[in-house]
Amino acid sequence: MADTSPASLAKELLAILDRDEHRLQRIDNYVHGKHDDPYMPPQADDEYKMLAKRAVSNWMPLLIGTPAQALYVDGFRPGEGDSELPTAPASTSVEWSHWQRSRLDARQAAIYRGALSYGHSFVLTEKTKRGVVSKGLSAKKTAALYEDPANDETPYAALTITAWAKPDVPGKARMWDGKREYAVSFKSLTDPDGIRVAAGKAHGASECPVTRFAASVDLEGRTVGVVEPMIPLQNRINQTIFDLLVAQTYASVKVRTVTGMAPPMQTEPVVENGEIVGSTVKLDEQGNPVPAAVFHNARRFLFAEDPDVKFGSLDETPLGGFIDSIDMSIRHWAAISQTPPHHMLGQIANLSAEALLAAETALARKIAEFRSAFGESWERVFRLAAELEGNASSADDFHGEVQWRDMESRSLAQAADALGKLADQLGIPKRGLWKRVPGVTQSEYEDWLDMAEDEDSVGQLATALTRATPSVTSVPATPDPEVVAA
Repeated sequence: MADTSPASLAKELLAILDRDEHRLQRIDNYVHGKHDDPYMPPQADDEYKMLAKRAVSNWMPLLIGTPAQALYVDGFRPGEGDSELPTAPASTSVEWSHWQRSRLDARQAAIYRGALSYGHSFVLTEKTKRGVVSKGLSAKKTAALYEDPANDETPYAALTITAWAKPDVPGKARMWDGKREYAVSFKSLTDPDGIRVAAGKAHGASECPVTRFAASVDLEGRTVGVVEPMIPLQNRINQTIFDLLVAQTYASVKVRTVTGMAPPMQTEPVVENGEIVGSTVKLDEQGNPVPAAVFHNARRFLFAEDPDVKFGSLDETPLGGFIDSIDMSIRHWAAISQTPPHHMLGQIANLSAEALLAAETALARKIAEFRSAFGESWERVFRLAAELEGNASSADDFHGEVQWRDMESRSLAQAADALGKLADQLGIPKRGLWKRVPGVTQSEYEDWLDMAEDEDSVGQLATALTRATPSVTSVPATPDPEVVAA
């Protein structure tokens, strides 16, 4: 770090946004279906351009949504601090209370989708009137500075734009360093002289409160999402579909031909003294006869009186090659992106359970990688939240772990049988397996804990009462003499 003054940091951060603006906007365009046009002749007419628009087949949302829909945090287990027991309800921790206050059950998906799309997104953790909350920040509006961008999880400065600059109105931004927050105004991203930084105020944390969520970071500190590497293949698919539409429009039917027969000519009436007295062949400006249009369809047929006239046809262009090329490109897409082919082709018939599992393996490994990266980021967010809440022990808790929901599709009966075997055959505590029940939420898990504690309390009370009550020895009844005599 050469110059760490607020003004210098603001200039450097805005310069990063200016540098990445074109690349991130291109990614954003492809995510929303605004793709580059396929190649077409320079003299292409409006019909060609219409076919080019129809040729866009946007696969990018599937590329983002498939892993994003498997990423869902529904619990947090503190390693140290308030909750000493791993089975304690997560709601007793300041970290999970901050999570619920921030409505991250629903808003976490946008953070993952942003990171998968652009390579990274950000989360700001700050203290508000209603408590500590966290919210996602877009990569198109936010930049962060790191001493070591490949390995550091804590930036030494970050900036997010809250209002873009207009011709007569300066833009606004918020900037944070390790101690303070600053209000920044700027005329444009490319005008360093138009940047103004107001006096800062303490944000309450011991480090910059912005956390990066990176889908993939290399040793150079570069972040790469799932969209940018697939743009060339997306263009190839669009080009093939465009060629298919052109062939389908212009060359997919047989062309009827005729030789040795002059086409009929257009005629016009001959008028003398206001009356039509006949007709003559219509001539163009050069004095040549104008042929009449021939409307030929399946209900019409051609005939000629001249025996030298010959009829023929030109075969249609086969479309199978274009379709095979599209299938091949989609299979390449599936292999490169680690997306199961049946997710894209919709072909799951005659696939065994083993084949489906093998097809899902690559996707599962990619999702596991994303969970590891995003989980570390969430753990930093939870530490920041605990620090802002004044909980020193939880702020230094580096053993906490987020709990990802098990999104694997399987029946409840199969899960119950497997969990029962784990408890009976391996001796794993039953309560430790409750979180692995498919579909269980954090609230349900906490209710089960409360119910179990109540049952334990009732059982302990009954045992205590039994021990405190003296035992009564039963005395055999004296038989009635008359009954015995009888």
